[in-house]
Amino acid sequence: MAVNLVNVENVSKVYGTRALLDGVSLGVSEGDRIGVVGRNGDGKTTLIRMLARLEEADSGRVTHSGGLRLGVLTQHDSLDPAATVRHEVIGDMADHEWAGNAKIRDVLTGLFGGLDLPGFPKGLDTVIGPLSGGERRRIALAKLLIEEQDLIVLDEPTNHLDVEGIAWLAAHLQARRSALVCVTHDRWFLDQVCTRMWDVQRGTVHEYEGGYSDYVFARAERERIAATEEAKRQNLVRKELAWLRRGAPARTSKPRFRVEAANELIADVPPPRDSSELMKFASSRLGKTVFDLEDVTVQAGPKVLLKHLTWQLGPGDRIGLVGVNGAGKTSLLRALADAACSGGEQQPAGGHIRVGRTVKLAYLSQEVAELDPTWRVLEAVQRVRERVDLGKGREMTAGQLCETFGFGKEKQWTPVGDLSGGERRRLQLLRLLMDEPNVLFLDEPTNDLDIETLTQLEDLLDGWPGSMIVISHDRFFIERTTDRVFALLGDGTLRMLPRGIDEYLERRRRMEEAAAASAPAPAADRPAADRPEKSAADQRAAKKELQKIERQLDKISERETTLHAQIAEHATDFAKVAELDAELRALAGQREELELRWLELAEDA
Repeated sequence: MAVNLVNVENVSKVYGTRALLDGVSLGVSEGDRIGVVGRNGDGKTTLIRMLARLEEADSGRVTHSGGLRLGVLTQHDSLDPAATVRHEVIGDMADHEWAGNAKIRDVLTGLFGGLDLPGFPKGLDTVIGPLSGGERRRIALAKLLIEEQDLIVLDEPTNHLDVEGIAWLAAHLQARRSALVCVTHDRWFLDQVCTRMWDVQRGTVHEYEGGYSDYVFARAERERIAATEEAKRQNLVRKELAWLRRGAPARTSKPRFRVEAANELIADVPPPRDSSELMKFASSRLGKTVFDLEDVTVQAGPKVLLKHLTWQLGPGDRIGLVGVNGAGKTSLLRALADAACSGGEQQPAGGHIRVGRTVKLAYLSQEVAELDPTWRVLEAVQRVRERVDLGKGREMTAGQLCETFGFGKEKQWTPVGDLSGGERRRLQLLRLLMDEPNVLFLDEPTNDLDIETLTQLEDLLDGWPGSMIVISHDRFFIERTTDRVFALLGDGTLRMLPRGIDEYLERRRRMEEAAAASAPAPAADRPAADRPEKSAADQRAAKKELQKIERQLDKISERETTLHAQIAEHATDFAKVAELDAELRALAGQREELELRWLELAEDA
């Protein structure tokens, strides 16, 4: 029988006149892996701080088992700014001691990319004081993971980690024996790590078995039975449920309630996006040209990030962009934005970017734009415009869009200066959409957004007709909102990844293994400078064929979507289903051949 580690009994907490938690009783036992979700401000962090005894409850009590070894990662570290990384993470251990410890080697490699901490000016001997908030947070996480605990409590552990770092952390936590309680907005991470969910809502905590996907299923079923939530929220939950069941059934390995109920819920829910209709609408708004890049070189100061890039962003393209930090993702977006905002006058260090005449760009950068702190939320939105056309006949007033993004009627009259960082991020995104752009660049749009707001944003983007590039370390958001994934692997090139982020992680792993073994990397992953030089004509031909293959892959995806819909429509006509299924299998064969050819050409382009 599992040993109980922490008991939370009838706990309440009030801030001002608002009850964040009202008579909550919970328990954490050995082996538990609990994900905590809920809207920003509903009490997630307060709950785990009280659970860890970092904050006192107004009433009720929290008890820990005797001798409990507890590790806590808060949103604000307590590292000594005068100390070195070595002192905080490894302590007084001699080099041969920590270097011979497999666990320490794994943590340092997973969080910092190597035992010598590449990226830190003096490696382990770097002083902590001048480091960025993200670097300090990784140090605090490494310090915690190297120690042995019975229970780990983590508040937003994926913040400041890239896709690789998040994948490593998920695998590391899966392998640990420690119990876990984790607050995070990263839904892929919750699915990988957690076996139970706590949903903090209006002063109470609802418990669910399973990871994030199971939680979505169970919550949709609970809301269907109880019929207590408003219709709009119910529809959003059903839409996300449909995405999870149809798009990624493997996410839910052990559903904890009847799958039949889930299928009944989504029987009349259409796919999240009608890609062909959106493409037609986008073409009518944008024409044939959005961004054409010819032999482009992108630099950050003297450092060359991308070279000889020939690429095209077309009308209706929805692109996810991933890559190691410093590979040039944000620099590429800035180069495109500079060309668009200058009417084509401002060009990169080399090559040429052609911008479509009808492009109206909105760029959400990582920096939150400063607004007049005396403006009210609604006023800040209305200063852009009063109403917005979201495509496909959907029109909203400024007030309605504010409500969609979590700014209720009372909150709409709050001064901008009183908003939290996450709320300002939401307001920044809202103002961008209000200006009716036809091209969107989103650089880390999920920062500081809670899961409910992310779901609302995804719903808006589902029907948004235009071209879009998304940079994000939130794997779920990338997979949910984009149709193709491209990667910057740090070798000066941009690669399309037919299999998405899984392929990106595989390629990065192969590159790291090759580097660790001091052996030449495979040709597909080797830096361009180490490969045999191709003639300019060969490179141009390869790039043209690559673009042709990418268009063919898009058409195959559209046809596959149509075939799936037809199979569902003719489910009782076995002859028709067999005919459609045969075409599907043929398309799968064509796709595989095209993807193999794409990979071959990518080495030459």
